[in-house]
Amino acid sequence: MSDTRRAVIAGPSGASELFQLLRDGNPHTRAELAELAGLARSTVGLRVDELLELGLIAPVGEAASSGGRPPSQFALNPGARIVLAVDCGASHQSVVLSDLSSTILASDLQLRPIADGPERVLQHVVETARALLASIGRNERDLVAAGIGLPGPVEHATGRAVRPPIMPGWDGFDVPGWMMDHLGIPALVDNDVNIMAIGERTIAFPEVDDLLFVKVATGIGSGIISGGSLQRGAQGTAGDLGHVRVARGDGVVCDCGNTGCLEAMASGPAIARQLRQQGIPAETAAEVLALVAEGNQAAIDAVHQAGRDIGEVLTTCVSLINPSVIVIGGSMAGAGEHLIAGIHDVVYARSMPIATSSLSIVLSSAGSTAGVIGASVLASEHALSPQGVDALLAG
Repeated sequence: MSDTRRAVIAGPSGASELFQLLRDGNPHTRAELAELAGLARSTVGLRVDELLELGLIAPVGEAASSGGRPPSQFALNPGARIVLAVDCGASHQSVVLSDLSSTILASDLQLRPIADGPERVLQHVVETARALLASIGRNERDLVAAGIGLPGPVEHATGRAVRPPIMPGWDGFDVPGWMMDHLGIPALVDNDVNIMAIGERTIAFPEVDDLLFVKVATGIGSGIISGGSLQRGAQGTAGDLGHVRVARGDGVVCDCGNTGCLEAMASGPAIARQLRQQGIPAETAAEVLALVAEGNQAAIDAVHQAGRDIGEVLTTCVSLINPSVIVIGGSMAGAGEHLIAGIHDVVYARSMPIATSSLSIVLSSAGSTAGVIGASVLASEHALSPQGVDALLAG
């Protein structure tokens, strides 16, 4: 441990720094913590007592004794506080309460368009959070942070959406400020695909440092984890695959105003449009999936071709960021192997063999929970940081 950090732990507010040695959940005795921190046991004992009083750590049994009374061990108490996790889609909001280890305690899913505007959507989130707290016998004092995913570009540092195409009224809206005013907690806001990438990695690939999560639904986007860290880019738009041009899209107008965008060719609504042009009634992505499940060959072929279009863009991604796992999620992942097969066909045919030698392309394991788990992780990471623990100690 560095001399600077040792001095911080020894200082008057050092409990938050000492807590960082315990937040991984592994139990330690006071003596072990003193050795790790390089401090006197009396100093560490005072810090442990502060954390015990706050409830962030708890006794977890006794260590083996070397003679005399066995020493007590302490570890993170994940149930001490609660975080609010919210995944907002184009037409739905999933609201979840979780403990500090991202275990879901209560949840609610409702259809509600993001186009209702920030105040109506966030008011629903707050009302739902309060109802969920009551349902598990907790109160607002137990809430320490919120994680929120939005279906558009987000400047993560400020939590403000930046010219989101399907979110009227959200551009520049101060989501963290609104949440602080109405619920009294800090809010971490990010693009919905970014939080899905975090959630998928947390649930299914905790040891994978290079992962690309691709959401195929009303729109198409991706969350990039490289070197173990989420990559947001300079303005928060890293991973916006939906508006990359594909060869088959000449002349096809996208909602963004350009032509040939991947989203205009391979999203759920785009596939439905292509089927209608063949005389097959399909208005929504759900109807496309139903046709695929029934074995409709035209729908299966359209989904497979959409996979090939997605694969065309992902081939460039494989060359640029060299992921070891590509995860396909979002509502159109319900097409299963028909979509994956099209992606496989192109990515493995056009990428360099060294880039695909250990590459896995798989369907999401987290499914519909990826977003809220990722939002929970964002909120918990903030709450358990030195700054977050300092705020709890001050409160």
